Amino acid sequence: MNLSSLNVGYACINLSLQADKITTNRRMIRKTFTERGIAYASELALKNVQDLLKIVDWNLENGFYLFRISSELFPWASEYKIADLPDFADIRETLEAIGSRPVRLTIHPGPFNHLAGQGKVLDNTLVDLEYQSELFDLMGLKPSHWNKINIHVGGTYGDKTATLARFCQNFNLLSENLRARLTVENDDRQSLYTVVDLVSVYERTGIPIVFDYFHHHLNPGLQTEEEAFLTAYNTWDVRPVFHFSDSRREHEDPKARREAHADWLYSPVNTYGKEVDIVFECKMKEKAILKLRSNALSEN
Repeated sequence: MNLSSLNVGYACINLSLQADKITTNRRMIRKTFTERGIAYASELALKNVQDLLKIVDWNLENGFYLFRISSELFPWASEYKIADLPDFADIRETLEAIGSRPVRLTIHPGPFNHLAGQGKVLDNTLVDLEYQSELFDLMGLKPSHWNKINIHVGGTYGDKTATLARFCQNFNLLSENLRARLTVENDDRQSLYTVVDLVSVYERTGIPIVFDYFHHHLNPGLQTEEEAFLTAYNTWDVRPVFHFSDSRREHEDPKARREAHADWLYSPVNTYGKEVDIVFECKMKEKAILKLRSNALSEN
């Protein structure tokens, strides 16, 4: 695995800094939000974005130019407008500082986002995705797939074809900036969506496909890894961001769930001669990548 040829990053949590309580995952339960309200939500959000700036700067100092930020920087974000937070001025200033850094930022909202859903499910999805896009707007980041907002299609609702059509139809409900950032990822369950399944979404909406190596390993459909990789690669209008991880069951714990990601990295990443950025979804985050780098240096 030649990391020097890849722009690599990790997701959400920096374990090296977490030991010093630098984290972007401060949150609260509904009861606390009801009791303490928007002022406390604002306090937690400000601390989260301030620590995000520290993480981004640490990343740059340590050669990480790609990072997936947490989708939960703002506790109970669906219940208020960011601009209404008491600490909004400081929050905006911090977000602008983050956006000015030479790092590629992405986000992966939670699995409850179902753009193919209906009723309240769809309403909640629209609110959450627009909030994620607003974060990038506040960072001053140009709307494009460079700073992707990545989601899964979600369930099949008993009919894959109809669900994909509804996903594409509901795509038109999104703001222009959000549409310019949205990407969609292949799934790890054979009942859900392969890369080939998602081609129709790209053809109808222009949404690029994020290729997840591990998910393809679990749910390849009829394509080889190279075929699926190239199919996804050819949907992008900027350098793609793909996801890589190893199986916990195969490498660390034979009793682990089939879909569980390994703590560390074991397998080489084949990019088939193409330039891509890779988010490593290993549980040991930046430490797994630093270990690989150290091993590579000792071998040379």
